[in-house]
Amino acid sequence: MITIKSEREIELMRHAGMLVSEMHKFIKPYIKAGISTYELDALCEKFIRDHDAVPTCKGFEGFPATLCTSINDVVVHGIPYKKDVLQDGDIITIDVVIGYKGYQGDAAWTYTVGEVSDEKKYLMEHTEKALYEGVKQVKPGNRIGDISYAVQKYAEEHNLGVVRELCGHGIGSDMHEEPEVPNFGIPNTGPMLKPGMVICIEPMLTYGHRFIYQEDDGWTVRTQDHSPAAHYEHTILVTEDGYEILTPRLDD
Repeated sequence: MITIKSEREIELMRHAGMLVSEMHKFIKPYIKAGISTYELDALCEKFIRDHDAVPTCKGFEGFPATLCTSINDVVVHGIPYKKDVLQDGDIITIDVVIGYKGYQGDAAWTYTVGEVSDEKKYLMEHTEKALYEGVKQVKPGNRIGDISYAVQKYAEEHNLGVVRELCGHGIGSDMHEEPEVPNFGIPNTGPMLKPGMVICIEPMLTYGHRFIYQEDDGWTVRTQDHSPAAHYEHTILVTEDGYEILTPRLDD
């Protein structure tokens, strides 16, 4: 069931979303060669708990960490480890969900580690732009398919692979709620957007083929051809006349 959030719920989600934004701003200076994903995870968990909030991913269906830390060809759900030390030339996606008084905020950004290749820069630039092409479609009366098609069209025009097995989602008191928000689709199809709906739009694009596989740990998802992947995500409120980004970038 797709839920319409009350003003009280929206205010709590604004707070949760802003904590997500502030955490991303906090962790960005630490993302450099020589630090482990385990250390990044510990820093972010402390930040979240120090702000009277909860790292929602930790313990969710057995996931062991606060962050999903996905390096290079990992598309999503990378597990932080002490052995995973960042190296110059890597890209890493930090994906986090923060709970505040029972309501969630969710955002993912892909970051560079030192100097990266032109191919990775291209991938990052156009994955982020694909996200905003989807966001532009958020307004009452439009449909989920309008968002999905906009993301797909932009990505494919820029020769990037669109991962189809993973998608965005509704969000509220739960991390994942209805509706699903795919990154491919047909305009004017799917659930209609209404004021008070909150969704996560999150393109996951690859520099090579779109095909993926899951590792034996049950979480880590990689590209089959080991080409790099990028992932950008916002939590978006549908307003009376458009949208509000609840997880604004504070590091730009």
